[in-house]
Amino acid sequence: MIPAAFDYRRPDSVDEAVAALAESGEDAKVLAGGQSLLPMLRLRLAFPELLVDVGRIDGLRGIREEGDTLVVGAMTTHHDVLADPLVRRHAGLLAAATATVADPAVRNRGTLGGSLAHADPAADLPAVVLALDGELVATGPRGRRTIPARDFFTDYLQSALDPDELLVEVRIPKAGDWGFRYEKFHRAAQAWATVGVAALVRTDGGRIAEARIGLTNMGPTPLRAAAAEAALAGAEGPGEVERAAQAAAEGTRPTSDLWGSSEYREHLARVLTRRAVLAAAGSG
Repeated sequence: MIPAAFDYRRPDSVDEAVAALAESGEDAKVLAGGQSLLPMLRLRLAFPELLVDVGRIDGLRGIREEGDTLVVGAMTTHHDVLADPLVRRHAGLLAAATATVADPAVRNRGTLGGSLAHADPAADLPAVVLALDGELVATGPRGRRTIPARDFFTDYLQSALDPDELLVEVRIPKAGDWGFRYEKFHRAAQAWATVGVAALVRTDGGRIAEARIGLTNMGPTPLRAAAAEAALAGAEGPGEVERAAQAAAEGTRPTSDLWGSSEYREHLARVLTRRAVLAAAGSG
């Protein structure tokens, strides 16, 4: 299918991009890597009047340290995230999950910021950034603001970004001393996750001192498995982890579709949580 007609701008700076978004408001879309937006345009699931291509803005790329935080530019590609030694050292969960995103062609074009701003609950990285307690920085006509990941994803394909705001960076607390694992079940290579589980585990004396678990495709937004996280505190050994993982689907709202019923997704969440936590704790 041929996309509907639209105007196109390619600004050279963040200020120019924000001005273009402010001028067109909800009738504009940001074009980052294009791996999510372009298919929607072709299917006419999105029909903006203006595309703002931010691919020329070099200041939106790159990864740096700021004390105990990693700062990832929103236009940093999945490939560059995966290859970066700072990410591997301080945010291994992000690197591990990024390696499972689609295929090399998509990873070379798609961007971290684009994936998060698209806010698809079936995408891998929103749940990962949620588990990492990340923050997203947006800029607009009223200046910059920082949005915690827990507040960023508001509904299916919807985020806390205002129409005239641009996501400029992702801030991730360093988690080098935490064990991690990303587990996902998908029907075929390169397919969206039927369910995914992002686990971070900090151990103390052989017991789990703290666990964070992000869930992919278990509701209209990425979710934290709060009940399982609470149940895992103090857990020791596979048996206790197994019992705690039974709470992984509490509070979720998975849908039923051709690839699985809601009950099946709840089952997968429990199974994958057990696997991910055991692996992250060094017991898998």
